[in-house]
Amino acid sequence: MPDTRRITMRYIKDILRLKLQQHHSHQHIASALGISKGVVAKYVKLASTAGLQWPQVQALDETALHTRLMGAPQRASSFVAPDYGYLHQELRRKGMTLMLLWQEHSERHPGASVHSYSQFCENYRRFAKTLKRSMRQVHRAGEKMFIDYCGPTVALTSGERAHIFVSALGASGYTFAYATARESTADWLEATAQALRFYGGCSELIVPDNPKAMIVNPDRYEPRANDTVLDFARHYGCSVLPARPRRPQDKAKAESAVQVVERWILMRLRHHRLESVDDVNEAIAPLLVQLNNKPFQKLCGCRASVFAQIDAPALRALPLQTWEWAVFKTVKVHIDQHIEYEGHRYSVPHALVGATLEVRVTQRTLEVLHRGQRVVSHARCAHKGGFTTAPEHLSAAHRAHMEWSPERLIHWGQDIGVATGSLVTRILAMRQHPEHGYRACLALLSLAKRFGKARLEAASLIALELGSTRSADVREILLNGRDQVVPQTTPEWVSPAHANVRGAAHYH
Repeated sequence: MPDTRRITMRYIKDILRLKLQQHHSHQHIASALGISKGVVAKYVKLASTAGLQWPQVQALDETALHTRLMGAPQRASSFVAPDYGYLHQELRRKGMTLMLLWQEHSERHPGASVHSYSQFCENYRRFAKTLKRSMRQVHRAGEKMFIDYCGPTVALTSGERAHIFVSALGASGYTFAYATARESTADWLEATAQALRFYGGCSELIVPDNPKAMIVNPDRYEPRANDTVLDFARHYGCSVLPARPRRPQDKAKAESAVQVVERWILMRLRHHRLESVDDVNEAIAPLLVQLNNKPFQKLCGCRASVFAQIDAPALRALPLQTWEWAVFKTVKVHIDQHIEYEGHRYSVPHALVGATLEVRVTQRTLEVLHRGQRVVSHARCAHKGGFTTAPEHLSAAHRAHMEWSPERLIHWGQDIGVATGSLVTRILAMRQHPEHGYRACLALLSLAKRFGKARLEAASLIALELGSTRSADVREILLNGRDQVVPQTTPEWVSPAHANVRGAAHYH
């Protein structure tokens, strides 16, 4: 095997030519030149450290090349190494680049020796490889919030178990934990809303796993969340982007946060006797403060300080109103211009009769959506069989019908005459509900247009004497002209004296 001096003088350029120009493997170069792979790796690394490319190597003679590769190291007193932990955190800011950080480092130390840009980048990459795999991902400030549930649960004295929700911001790793009774859709979203309030803002993306409670279709390429989750995201102005199925690396922050919470919080609660989920959350709160203020091992600062510097300023402001749990249902508008939800009917604009709409129902309100746009909102009512009707939603004919009242109909009848007013009163009184007699009264009063008020009054008097409460009977009286017949007085009948007629005394 050639000695090092001979290799330096005769083989360096060949090694670098085969590697930098022709891109052969270390093994191929070693076999071609009859040297070891270790020697090849040594000079390739030296050339990379010196920032040399093949055109530069080709222009140098062997002595100059040897000096560039094996020259005396720079004095420590004149060289300033960058703080790579600081660089790693700064790269999480939106728009930050290694070029800008290198320029700033050079400007801060104008009289000292610094790395070239290529060496600066190479040294940073080496530093990043020493970190945990989950931390090598580049997360932009305020971009992602990762959420998940811990595997272990907390036992309660009631026999129930509290499930622990965990969230972490991508850039700072700022962690939040919250106990819920179950892991239903309502629990996921309530805990996520609590996390957003804890952070004081909202990230651009919320990254869960693929829980059935939130994700309808866990497709690798086009996952789809359920309608309630989409409504939650719409309220906070963010998006829900689930991680790929069976790809834990997509949510490494969540996996790391869950592990930390299990070790630093749940293990400290294992000897506590807690009665309810609220008690668990009270116990978690001070432990969260300790966790987020715990210093990093290889980076400067802690989760709380990095959050205050990087993530917090980049988060979006929260909406003024807190999101309410909502369910969605498809309904159809009936001919009576109402939709039905849980046995109660709510009015919609009459132009939508026959259309298929969507309702968004919260604890207090019911919103009707047409093509994603809200057309009406009603206060929710639990009265089955009841109606909630806004007059402006009805057609002109239906609005006119709604304007009728018993008092108005009686007053109209009294304007025609006393008998007509009395008959209207009797019609309304004989019905189980006054509205059931509206049509009969309207039919009766409409006879005045055809036969005149005087005849209607006379016919109503006859109907009252007969004990009738039907408008059809009054119409028949008018059609037959009985109201126009002059009443005749019939003399009292006196029994004539006759031999065949027995007197009253005969029956005693």
